[in-house]
Amino acid sequence: MLRGNALAKVDDKGRLKLPAVFRSIIDSQYGTEFFVTSLTGESARLYPMEVYAKLEQRLLDASSVQPLVSKLRNALNGMGQRASMDSQGRILVHPWLREKASITGEVAVVGQQNYLEVWNRGVFEDRVLNDPLTPEELIELASLGF
Repeated sequence: MLRGNALAKVDDKGRLKLPAVFRSIIDSQYGTEFFVTSLTGESARLYPMEVYAKLEQRLLDASSVQPLVSKLRNALNGMGQRASMDSQGRILVHPWLREKASITGEVAVVGQQNYLEVWNRGVFEDRVLNDPLTPEELIELASLGF
């Protein structure tokens, strides 16, 4: 399970050095192949290929004429690219996504249970501090069993 967060660095070539806390889990459970993409361009999502393949199957099973499904496919594939983790634990985030999400230098890597999100550190910290869960959202989450 990929949980918690850690700071990491993206080098000048656009390679993210995975934090050890996540790398040890990924090495043992998922391997070295990833699909790196985004839904909105605010952050990057690093899906282990095993996890992404399940999402991709759901996309294949959905009707391609549904506008929302088509929009999701365009977002995932338009900003996405396959990537391999090298022997030093680095994964390339392609230039367009790095630029769109301002993923350079120090970044926040956040575990999302079965994939990782990579955020510009300042943007992530601002989001956490300035957009906390509201009482209404906590009630809604409670109704969902959380």
